[in-house]
Amino acid sequence: MSDWEHFLHEVPWFLPPGESAVVGEVQPWTRGSVDGLPELSALLASAALTPVFVGGDAYELLAWGLSDNRRGWLCRPPHDVDSDCVPCIHKSFWSLCGGIVEGFREPDTWWNNQNEVLTVDAAHVRVAEVLTDYAWLWEDRGLELSVNPDEYYAVAVEANGNLTLAHRDDGRLLLFAPDHAYANVTPMAGSPPYSLLTIDHVPDLAAWIEVCAAAWR
Repeated sequence: MSDWEHFLHEVPWFLPPGESAVVGEVQPWTRGSVDGLPELSALLASAALTPVFVGGDAYELLAWGLSDNRRGWLCRPPHDVDSDCVPCIHKSFWSLCGGIVEGFREPDTWWNNQNEVLTVDAAHVRVAEVLTDYAWLWEDRGLELSVNPDEYYAVAVEANGNLTLAHRDDGRLLLFAPDHAYANVTPMAGSPPYSLLTIDHVPDLAAWIEVCAAAWR
């Protein structure tokens, strides 16, 4: 069974009825590494890459593991987005991989149940508008939003609408999660329990990527 067949077996809803895919030849990873992200770099170095085209959309399937226990990511191709105001480590990631839109046979990580992880589409979510719509979470407790939402962008968009946010300059990480059952999170000072959270022992974007990549290895 090919990696694409493994993917479709685990994610059968990805291709709508009547839609087909053009699947390219499997190739080894040859794009090198990301400075400062050794776990991610080692994971990518061990990947098999399959180009896939669905309609007008290009994807890359990255997969790992033994033939009877494959798992992986469906990703966007690398993207050069110099105009986006994101940390350098995210731009370096984009030079190798455009981010994850589906996974199969995932280990338990902060990337589970996400529609977008480290993609350009996630980065373009209007974070300020989302937080403004939920301003009542703070107002009902006589509080004010304690961050400038324009300083943050989304690095992951969960299926239920929760957002993982990173600071545009230093990559500090926050969760905006009004609907969650997470453990190992702490409400940000001055924020209600189901609003802005920090992840225990995962302070920034680089740590978040590394923790998740290590689990995939």
